[in-house]
Amino acid sequence: MREPGARRAFVLVIDACGIGALPDAAAYGDEGTNTLVHLAEAVGGLRLPTMQRLGLGSILELEGVAPVEDHAVIGRLHPLGPGKDSISGHWELMGVVLDAPLPTYPSGFPASLVARLEGVMGHAVICNRPANGLAAIEEFGAEHLANGALILYTSQDSVAQLAAHVDRVDVQELYRTCERARAELHGADAVGRVIARPFRGTVGAFERTDGRRDFSLTPPGRSYLQELEQRGVHVYGVGKIHDLFAGVGVSSSHPGATNARALESVSELAESVEEGLVFVNLIETDQLYGHRKDAEGFHRALIEIDSFLGRLLKALRVGDLLVVSADHGVDPAHPGTDHTREQVPLIALTGAMAKAIGRGGLLGGARHDGPMADVGATVLSWLTAAEETQGPLPGRAFPVG
Repeated sequence: MREPGARRAFVLVIDACGIGALPDAAAYGDEGTNTLVHLAEAVGGLRLPTMQRLGLGSILELEGVAPVEDHAVIGRLHPLGPGKDSISGHWELMGVVLDAPLPTYPSGFPASLVARLEGVMGHAVICNRPANGLAAIEEFGAEHLANGALILYTSQDSVAQLAAHVDRVDVQELYRTCERARAELHGADAVGRVIARPFRGTVGAFERTDGRRDFSLTPPGRSYLQELEQRGVHVYGVGKIHDLFAGVGVSSSHPGATNARALESVSELAESVEEGLVFVNLIETDQLYGHRKDAEGFHRALIEIDSFLGRLLKALRVGDLLVVSADHGVDPAHPGTDHTREQVPLIALTGAMAKAIGRGGLLGGARHDGPMADVGATVLSWLTAAEETQGPLPGRAFPVG
């Protein structure tokens, strides 16, 4: 499985790129969802030549993406625990499985909890209900500018989001406020993430900045990132990876507030680092397009990622491993704007397999369906040859190369 010399792994998570409802999706109100299939139908077929060559269309029937006989390691992955958001999805990829769902507030936060939050934050709040982030800012932005109260909103996910205009509340003060809220939201109220949402502009023309920050719970169990860290393997977190894991097991953090910046970070790391894991979140398919039901925008983002993958394949070294997956869905055909409880794709190949494409050879991959934790197990095995972990972790390495 392992090649001689330095080894690297690249794990790219295309946020919200689900490929079919999980068996328990009906319990979440998500029966029949399939983000990629319904996206393809909405845009008249997907144009993803690199992922088509790697076998995306062989995972499931997908308009515009033909199946291929020779493909990379491909399949569908599923979570072992509850949830359908970024925090549970990324945790699952690295072997952290929740025993019970994180708390959600479908009617907004109770008055007693709001009073506690206002007390520790030193700021009043307005809104306090499930809302699309842009809609919350548009509706309450003028009031916020007038009185300084923070815009607090949530969703079907376990989140508390706090929005503030950069001219009314300094961004660093917003971050400090979110840190205080994070500390207060514990026990039964331990939401997965407190998210800072700075915005700018004038009434009727507000826009969010790139200053989003996620203040996450510490993962409740040991992860494959910690296994790597213990073995001296550097983990490079790109985008919100560091925030999603509360820094646990992430050696360094690299910019990725937009897909373009995240992919630029990947390119820089691919050129500069000799060993380690580059773990990447590509956020725009979720944040900019999925929640806004913008199928064309979602497709454009996928096209840009696909084009980048074509370039990355040429840059991979023999000892590299590339894994492309997702964390959950956000089906454009589903009512509402929230995440959907779905399986996620698996596309994986080594640098040696990528070089075979360049010379017209065969990839020779296989089908692998299993838990999302298999990604973390495979990365650990590829980078360290470890067969055992320091504590019980789900997942098993799938054969690559």
